[in-house]
Amino acid sequence: MNVSKKYLVLSVFLLLTILFTTAISVKADAQDTVRVWVTYQSGRKAEVFQTLTRENASVHYDFPELEAYVVSMPAAALNGILRNPFVTAVENDPERYPVEPVRVHFNSQFEDALDFNGQTIPWGIDAVQAREVWDPDGNTVVEPGTPSGEGRKVCIIDTGYYADHEDLLDKVDGVTGISQVDDDWTRDGYGHGTHVAGTISALNNDYGVVGVSPGMVDLHIVKIFDDAGAWVSKAHASDLTAAIYECQSAGANVISMSLSGSGSNTKEQQAFDELYAAGILHVAAAGNHQVEEPGVLHYPASYESVIAVAALDANLSIADFSAQNEPVELAAPGVGVLSTLPYIETNSVTVDGTEYKVNHTEYAAYGTANGTLVDGGLCTATGDWAGNVVLCSRGTNDFYQKTMNVQNSGGVAAVIYNNVENEDLYATLGEGNTSEIISVSTTMENGLAMLGKVGLPATVSSVLEKPGNGYEAWGGTSMATPHVAGVAALIWSANPDWTNEQVREAMTMTALDLGDDERDIAFGFGLVQAVLALDYLEELTPPPPTEDELVVTITSPEHAAQFTDRDTVPIEIFVTDGVNPVEGAAVTVTIESTQFKPQTLKGTTAADGTVSFDYKVIVRKTGNGQYALSVTADKDGYQPGTAESIFTVY
Repeated sequence: MNVSKKYLVLSVFLLLTILFTTAISVKADAQDTVRVWVTYQSGRKAEVFQTLTRENASVHYDFPELEAYVVSMPAAALNGILRNPFVTAVENDPERYPVEPVRVHFNSQFEDALDFNGQTIPWGIDAVQAREVWDPDGNTVVEPGTPSGEGRKVCIIDTGYYADHEDLLDKVDGVTGISQVDDDWTRDGYGHGTHVAGTISALNNDYGVVGVSPGMVDLHIVKIFDDAGAWVSKAHASDLTAAIYECQSAGANVISMSLSGSGSNTKEQQAFDELYAAGILHVAAAGNHQVEEPGVLHYPASYESVIAVAALDANLSIADFSAQNEPVELAAPGVGVLSTLPYIETNSVTVDGTEYKVNHTEYAAYGTANGTLVDGGLCTATGDWAGNVVLCSRGTNDFYQKTMNVQNSGGVAAVIYNNVENEDLYATLGEGNTSEIISVSTTMENGLAMLGKVGLPATVSSVLEKPGNGYEAWGGTSMATPHVAGVAALIWSANPDWTNEQVREAMTMTALDLGDDERDIAFGFGLVQAVLALDYLEELTPPPPTEDELVVTITSPEHAAQFTDRDTVPIEIFVTDGVNPVEGAAVTVTIESTQFKPQTLKGTTAADGTVSFDYKVIVRKTGNGQYALSVTADKDGYQPGTAESIFTVY
């Protein structure tokens, strides 16, 4: 067995071990399926496809640029794929998730912001110096001539984009998109992608919020998650790979990814590396898993070609949930980040004329309920609560159990209050759980105040208007990521000739150091600073403009065409810059054979990039045999292009 085959056997053995080792030992059979990347040798795509078809594989993606298929197939068939001599690797297709937002306690500035007395400037916008770039005199107007993000395009890969939001650009304004999961990228059932988009580009107007680049940067949306929400809605590395190629096709300069997953993939990494080399800047969330999985790497943020972003609070301290590891490169505002949502959620409990602020318990029912307020204590068991609104203190049992005990007792609503002072409570029933009754959660202070009104009528309201022009303050590295992506587009718009590597260097070299000297695992290089990064870039010597190479095509005669004496050979040349026709290119055609001296024809391309010549065959002068056709095209500002062909005279 050769060395490469030996490692292939080992890799597949490890894959099978991972796929089939569970808490209860199971035997793999034809009913078990796996989703894998199958990489093939160059030029052997067809043979591998035949094998995949024979093994009943279902093809999700064909990536010729990566020389790989992504398939779901019977696990028992993996040995058949392994035996194919043209297969070079088989690798798992790991899952990717939107990084779940963290609902955190609002301090007074966030409470005030939610009242929306005119437009609110989220704290993160000034923390990254965005307004200092496009509003240097502080009058909240984009000053003419300042960098604003205009002319740069950010591609957002997420849960979609609510295009009808009052504070966001819509399709009429040029926002484009595509959905991998349904037929509507403009619907965002969860809100994650819409929240990210608001941080990047919410409009500068008299209401709502404002983004890093206020309605100026171009957006392309790739929806890869459905409406189920974080940690329920999943995609795979292959879906993300297809998404970044879509971003490239749409002309994106920056890709913003508030998503992650714990498994790496070599082909996904290759795609990110190649697109980075092609000039695209990747920005991704480092992850919210520090408490549960300290130090664990998440992807794509941990790939070298991707900027990994950590989350800060308003005191510029690292958020306790923010991943801490070597790949963390930059930090940005990620706690209490106020931005746009595609729905309006209102929650309250009213007793004796006093309205108390509460929060919807995740996965519980919405609606309005009335009943007498009663004290359920810890709600560890059912009680005589039929028709009542039941107060439950946090502790002992979980939120789902408390809510179910109220529901099973005939209660109309559960109001769960915190057991920690001065801290809001965002309760959850847990993934996969639901309730038939309303369940809300609130602070200990509100709970104690309501305990003083037990026995009085209470109204509990938890209402969701969807879609709607909503706003909420969320937390997470998901919320930090669009700050960095927005800053990159903002400063890059000052000079599109700067490269993605230069923009990245400028942001890291000028970041506000908040941790250990230089780079550390919590903050990376520090808080991104738009003004300082722009100053850094402006001191760089602008790179010389890249000259496109002319692409020359001989459209006539066909290669190896045949002619006889006295025939006229139609010679037609087509010149482009690789995409568009080039007018005014000087074209030189040389015709030669072993029997006569080379002959030269010259012309200039028309507006459609073409130029034509007629060549008369006279055998007594030039003889029979093979004629060589060589073409050169030149034009100022371009690298010369060439093409060759042959034809035969008999």
